[in-house]
Amino acid sequence: MDCILLFWNGKVIDFEVPITVQLTVVDVDPGLKGDTASGGSTKPATLDTGTVINVPLFVNTGDQIMVDTIIQEAGNK
Repeated sequence: MDCILLFWNGKVIDFEVPITVQLTVVDVDPGLKGDTASGGSTKPATLDTGTVINVPLFVNTGDQIMVDTIIQEAGNK
């Protein structure tokens, strides 16, 4: 992940992170048969950064997902 840092007098005074990042799901309850993207339901998932976000029911442990860093929601799988 590339970040933009703004320095002043040798100290970081501002930074920007990408709008979306690709992260790996390290822990999530297993999906059930019939779980689809169109259901609109979500379940909590722990990402490799330790952040817990809600993801669609079809997402499984080990999946890589795109996460919006501003609203902390899962985007495309």
